[in-house]
Parts: sequence; C-alpha cells; structure tokens
Amino acid sequence: MEFLRLTSLYLLSFVLLLHGLHAADPLYHMCSSRKNYTANSPFSKNLNKMLTSLPTKVSLIGFGLSSVGKRPDQANGLSLCRGDVPSSDCKKCLVGAISDLRDLCPYKEDAVIWFDNCLLRYSNVDFFGEVDTINRFYMLNTQSVNDPAAFNKKTKELLHHLSHEAYLSPLMYASGDVEIGEHEKLYGLAQCTRDLSGGDCKKCLESAISDLPSCCYGKKGGRVVGGSCNIRYEIYPFLNA
Repeated sequence: MEFLRLTSLYLLSFVLLLHGLHAADPLYHMCSSRKNYTANSPFSKNLNKMLTSLPTKVSLIGFGLSSVGKRPDQANGLSLCRGDVPSSDCKKCLVGAISDLRDLCPYKEDAVIWFDNCLLRYSNVDFFGEVDTINRFYMLNTQSVNDPAAFNKKTKELLHHLSHEAYLSPLMYASGDVEIGEHEKLYGLAQCTRDLSGGDCKKCLESAISDLPSCCYGKKGGRVVGGSCNIRYEIYPFLNA
C-alpha cells in the first residue's frame, strides 16, 4: 500500500510539473476508512456548524481550531494557512477547501485536504495537540541536480535551520534561502500547526526532513506534507514577498 501511494504521488508531481498547479486545485486529500455519518445526523449538524465558523477564525490569524457538540457526535476542525499568505487569500482557500472536501470525502467522519495556501482537517475525534503521523504525502520536481550529494547537504542544512526557527516561533513558521552557486539560491520553508507544543513541532519537522532522502534525493524541489507540519524546498522563490 505504501509503495502504491508513493508511486501515485510521483506520477501526480510529474503531472503538476508539466501542467502547472491552478490556485484552486488541491494538492492532495485523504478520507478516513471509518464508518460514514448520515445526513441530518447529530454529527452532520455539528460538522456543518463547525465548518461555517472556521473560515472567520482562520482568516484573522492564519490558524484556527473549532469544536461543536459533545462526544460521540462532536465535530472538530483545524485549518492552517501558509505563513506568507494574506488573510483574504487565506479565507478564500479555506472556503474552497470546505467545498472540495465535502465533494471528495462525502459522509466521512475524518478527512483532510491540502492546497498550496492552506490545509483543512476535520474529525469526530479530538486530535488537537497531537502529532499526525498518519496523513502524509510527498511531492517533488522530477528534474535532477548535477551534484546530488552537495545539493542535499545544503538542503538539509537549510531545512534544519528553518525548523529550528519555526518551533521556537509563536507562528511556528519560518522561511529563508541560502546561496548554492554564484547566481543560484535554494529556498525553503518549515511550518507546524499551532496546536502543537514546541517540542512536538520540532519532532514533526525532524521526521519530515528524515523522509527527504527516500522521496526527493537529488531533485531540484521537494515537499513532505502532513496534517501537523510540512517542509518544502525549491531552486526558485515560491513564497509571497
């Protein structure tokens, strides 16, 4: 199953490289294998209320948590926007994420979706403050660098530096760049969801960095994206100024 996931994601990344990624297209989504909820059930009503309230919370600070109802029908939601995304784009991304996730994961009690600008997750289980070790995927630039060993050393150094900045920051986000040649730079970011402790954010980012050799060795760009943290590097500036 893991091999199939990685193979499909490599194919996905190749298609995105060729055709480009539309701002409204999701990067990936995952639906739980748990039992479905039914229309007009207590969980369904709580989920609708929670998803209605979440965009307003997130658009103000780029991160939001919301819970509606009581167990076992409680609906819990989390959303995070990339640290450089303006509030208007953040809200727009989340509204689109809510709509798309309903279509892609109909009547699922646990689902998550990622876009370039935001992520959205909801569940009938209270997952706040816990590192998500299940929902994770990879994307890469299919083009290779000339000197993989030297390039990957620079990549790890940059991402470790950004991870250190991120878990110490109140926003749990850091971005930066480093020179890798006379006229070339390497750009990166590291980010965690802000329900994590600093220590858990650090562990999540270190785990993501440790996945780079298996997914993106020698590639000009790559991402390890999860429900609690993500890292990315590219040889071009991909963030808002």
